Amino acid sequence: MTIQAQVKWIDELQFVARAGSGPAVVMDTSDSGGGAGPMELILMGTAGCTAMDVITILKKKRMKVTGFKVNIFGERAEEYPKRYTDINIEYVVNGSDLKPKGVKQAIDLSEKKYCGAMASLNARITHSFRIESS
Repeated sequence: MTIQAQVKWIDELQFVARAGSGPAVVMDTSDSGGGAGPMELILMGTAGCTAMDVITILKKKRMKVTGFKVNIFGERAEEYPKRYTDINIEYVVNGSDLKPKGVKQAIDLSEKKYCGAMASLNARITHSFRIESS
C-alpha cells in the first residue's frame, strides 16, 4: 500500500501538509505558533495510532470505556538529526468494570503488533496506564 502526501510552502517556515484528499494540516515552528511542528506531529500521530488500536481492542473485549486519552512525552537528542531517543506514553482509561489485565493486553497488542507509527520509530518506547472510574 502506498500513501501519498504533499507539503506546500506558505511563508517563512510555515507549510500546509495533506495526505491524499484528506484534510490539510498546518506545520510551523513552535515559536511562531502557526501550527504544530513536524516533530510534534510525529508524537501526535503515534498517540493517535495507538489510541485507535487500543479503543478498537477494548471495544472487542466489550469493556465499557466512557473516556480515554493518551499523553505522550518525547525526549530528543541534543545533536542533529535530533531524533526522538525516548518516548513515554501514558494511557488514561475511564469507565466502569474495566479489567487492568485486559487494558494492559490491548496496549501491548497495539505497541507490539498493530501500531505502524511505533514500528516506524527508532526510539525506546515505554508506557504506563491508569484506570479511572467514571
